[in-house]
Amino acid sequence: MDVGDQSGAASLVGRAREALGRRDPTGALVLLREAEVLEPSAELLLDKALALRMLGELPEAIETLDAALVLDPQNFLALLSKGALLERLGRSRQSVVVYKAAIAVAPPVKGLAPGLAAALEKASNTVKAASEALVMHLESTVAGLRAQFAGEDLARFDESLEIYAGRTHAFVQQPLLLHYPRLPAIPFFDRSLFPWLADLEAATPTIREEMIAARDRRLEGFVPYIAYPPGVPVNQWVELNHSLKWSTFFLWLNGVRQDDACALCPNTAAVLASLPMAHQPNYAPTAMFSVLDPRTRIPPHTGSTNTRLVVHLPLVLPGLARFRVGNVSRPWRMGEAWVFDDTIEHEAWNDADESRAILIFDVWNPLLSEAEKALISAMMTARKAYESEP
Repeated sequence: MDVGDQSGAASLVGRAREALGRRDPTGALVLLREAEVLEPSAELLLDKALALRMLGELPEAIETLDAALVLDPQNFLALLSKGALLERLGRSRQSVVVYKAAIAVAPPVKGLAPGLAAALEKASNTVKAASEALVMHLESTVAGLRAQFAGEDLARFDESLEIYAGRTHAFVQQPLLLHYPRLPAIPFFDRSLFPWLADLEAATPTIREEMIAARDRRLEGFVPYIAYPPGVPVNQWVELNHSLKWSTFFLWLNGVRQDDACALCPNTAAVLASLPMAHQPNYAPTAMFSVLDPRTRIPPHTGSTNTRLVVHLPLVLPGLARFRVGNVSRPWRMGEAWVFDDTIEHEAWNDADESRAILIFDVWNPLLSEAEKALISAMMTARKAYESEP
């Protein structure tokens, strides 16, 4: 194609867009078809589809958008427009498939013109409504069969149904430091794997008393849990960075016992010493009192490695306090501890008007062998030493 053809096509497209601006789709279409012979492009075909849409030629407009997507399969405008046309033609389920593709490649909403942002929001709402309808259809279809297994734990199946229907998505492990292969992504682990939980829960009043005494006697011992140095991106932690809205009192920190803190809380220290915490030089355990201010949210985040799990024991619950791991949300309850995989995205809310406090510490993932634990510790120690060398 020579330069003359290119300039000729550009001139024709420019004149066609002027015609579209004058609400003259017929004139625009003549110019665009002529330009298409000289230099076809996805942008030209989008204009052509718009002209056909204005003329009410919706099936031909869809064919034109398909031609544009052959040239540019991830063209956001082409996908969004095709989804809207399919919806207008009553082909709702086909429109949802195309809308999903448009949403997947959509640019940030802040950069979109108001009309496009509104169209994208409409597409998102259509997809959500379709997912809800599919959930209801699937649930009603399997309801009779599911009732036959009423005595079984079917939470995993229920979650899979919502993922399958598109109501939610699968959460995977996203460790920040070490991903150990072939460990399943289990949000909350079964209590039977941790027979010592009952002893921990029985010690709740004693631990709570020492936490309150530590908070009252040595307020400086409670420090912000999030404390990024200057120049480091804080991402979702803007509100909590260097803030006592989420404060901690460390009893163990990265494998080092905090002797002064343990001396202040001797019974808590003794309880921790009796438990199978994960011991790794320079890494684990970390054990702490965690205090969250009223009406404060800890945003979604993930932990360092799936070789360790995290234990929570509630100490002060002045009202509703919620916790989510992946697709599973639970309220804390006094006297009930749980063990979860913190490499799965999780977040917390204190919806009460007073502070919430819990005890947090690390334990090994029970699906690891003793040999694996030893080798993991040696490997991580070796890497730390290697990276500390000049």
